[in-house]
Amino acid sequence: MTINQKLLEIKNLTIHYITDEGTVHAVENMSIEIGKGETLGLVGETGAGKTTTALGIMQLVPNPPGKIIGGEIIYEGENLLGKSPAELRKIRGNNISMIFQDPMTSLNPVMTVGEQVAEVIKLHQKVSAAVAMIKAQDMLETVGIPEERHKEYPHQFSGGMRQRVVIAIALACNPNLLIADEPTTALDVTIQAQVLNLMKSLKEEFQTSMIMITHDLGIVAEICDKVAIMYAGNVVEYTDKVALFTNPKHPYTIGLFNSIPNIEDDVEKLKPIQGLMPDPTNLPSGCPFHPRCPKAINVCSKKLPKPIEIAKDHFVSCILYSDR
Repeated sequence: MTINQKLLEIKNLTIHYITDEGTVHAVENMSIEIGKGETLGLVGETGAGKTTTALGIMQLVPNPPGKIIGGEIIYEGENLLGKSPAELRKIRGNNISMIFQDPMTSLNPVMTVGEQVAEVIKLHQKVSAAVAMIKAQDMLETVGIPEERHKEYPHQFSGGMRQRVVIAIALACNPNLLIADEPTTALDVTIQAQVLNLMKSLKEEFQTSMIMITHDLGIVAEICDKVAIMYAGNVVEYTDKVALFTNPKHPYTIGLFNSIPNIEDDVEKLKPIQGLMPDPTNLPSGCPFHPRCPKAINVCSKKLPKPIEIAKDHFVSCILYSDR
């Protein structure tokens, strides 16, 4: 990818939560990039570090106990970690927006939905309250909410409609990058499909890049261009969607696919990944996946593998490929 195509580049990002019980290694030496107009999927189990990565990009890691230990987050050629709080406030919501997991806790219960969309527009576009409200009503219409409902409060909307309001807020200023943190988790299946189709069409309409945080490989197949598989704070495999689905390489990625039912395979039982995610305050030595890995060898418990490019733009962090 040439430099002018890159929108966001994360280099060796490390984020820890320092608590009395110990240090949580939430994100370790993460390096990924996203181009203009691309959608990157961040995939992993609960506790893998996906949400912490998003909060790191937004500079919203709760401090204390969270702390960005090192690395760079380069957005359009500038390192966000060197920005002042005032500069970051101009970027958040305007250039980079985030859709959080639970729409009910993301919205202010005592403000109408129209006021909440208009607030973002007023803050970043320096327009009058009346103009901001007109734009807010247009944005609500764009996400499928009749403009006459702009005077209603969040509790008057269903879960799917509340998520549409959150999407309207996130897209109100036409950001270059949208971070969606499991935006369909709290919704039923039919509403999930509607929200995903809406996000996909709006992304194409506004030419927005997107980071989709999910544990659902079906969502990845539907809307992502590139995928980063995370495990215990580490990116274990990073490539484009087609390569990941047709030729997964890391034992953890293969385990994820084996855990998904396939109507074409005549098998009585699925093959789950044995064991549980490790305690993030007490990660195993070497590769964090080695206690659960069916292909682990002695060196896996001693040496942390570095990302290896096994094919063009296909990176795997696994000792099995280190001799290439």
